[in-house]
Amino acid sequence: MTTTQMIDLYSPDTYAQSMPYDTFAQLRRESPVYWQNEPDGSGYWALMRYEDIVTVSNDNLLFSSYLGGTNLEDASPEGLAMVRTMMVNMDPPQHTKYRRLVSTGFTPKMIASMEPHVREITRSIVDDVAGRGECDFVTDIAARLPLHVIAEMMGVPQDMHEQVFNWSNRLIGFSDPEYSTSQEDAQQAAMEMFMYANTLAVDRKANPRDDLVSVLINAEVEGERLTEADFDGFFLLLSVAGNETTRNLMSGAIVALMEHPDQRRRLIDDPSLMPLAVEEFLRWVSPLIYFRRTASRDTEIGGQEIRAGEKVAMYYPSGNRDEAIFERGDEFDVGRTPNPHMAFGGGGNHFCLGASLARLEIRCMFEELLTRLPDMQLAGPVSRLRSNFINGIKHIPVRYTPRPVA
Repeated sequence: MTTTQMIDLYSPDTYAQSMPYDTFAQLRRESPVYWQNEPDGSGYWALMRYEDIVTVSNDNLLFSSYLGGTNLEDASPEGLAMVRTMMVNMDPPQHTKYRRLVSTGFTPKMIASMEPHVREITRSIVDDVAGRGECDFVTDIAARLPLHVIAEMMGVPQDMHEQVFNWSNRLIGFSDPEYSTSQEDAQQAAMEMFMYANTLAVDRKANPRDDLVSVLINAEVEGERLTEADFDGFFLLLSVAGNETTRNLMSGAIVALMEHPDQRRRLIDDPSLMPLAVEEFLRWVSPLIYFRRTASRDTEIGGQEIRAGEKVAMYYPSGNRDEAIFERGDEFDVGRTPNPHMAFGGGGNHFCLGASLARLEIRCMFEELLTRLPDMQLAGPVSRLRSNFINGIKHIPVRYTPRPVA
């Protein structure tokens, strides 16, 4: 048995202590299109190289999101029908139409206009912890900003924010005993979220407000609108994608800054580096581990034959450290340029719709943190999420010099 045959990219335990970057590097050298068995599935091809991920991302006809969804596990016919209501699991032309509908709420002008309010929320979050001298960075800081922003955009009342957070954790963390105990519970969380989204959609149809729900449920492209079921799927996707990934990006970024004090000092001394630093945070952390596609016909990737119906998984943390693309890819460099990372996907039609919003939130948060709590340090062990899908952190105990409220 070769060493690559002993590698298990599927098990959540592989990621419970740290991201296996050495394993990714070995596979890029020895088996960049790697066959991974599944204990209860058919197995899949894992793509390790940047170039191969980009190729698959840009060919929706050959590598489908719709045929089997974007998660590794093969859903039941009923489950597959449900996930196909979410835009991330659609192919063109359906995906194109839906993306045009929902993009009305994510125009560059709209996101830019949000900066004063996002900064106000950020300052309030930092105010709440500044005088304490210690906190859990994940639950007290990182989780609060994206959750607050996305819930507010959708018109979710304040007293429901914590419930959305709970649903999101159960959906993403079903492999982690702290959040859930089974995939069935994750499915139950999805159903509860669908039901809540449906109540919002019905209300906004009758009583439109100045929120994203009202924009989406009443938007029209080429004479078509989102159905309530379509909107329910988008609400779930937005709640998870707009919450979990940005939260985990911020959490991974603060750990990187604490582990690389020279880079943190560089950023404090030269705040003009922040836009480049945000891109390096995204590359370095890569909060999403993979997305799946399904081959629609026989083909090949990187010289490896792929059969119709076989699953292909694009491993973004590996692509983001590919030696062929990133010089010194294993080094954290807040001034890195160019930085063509794939934290928002490998390009193509499924490039992250919320990329501009995520960048805004990350920039506002770290501008505030490095100004007001510049000496933040670890105060205990980092607790990682047990997941093969999200590169997540559950808890980061930190301490710092107490500061007055701004």
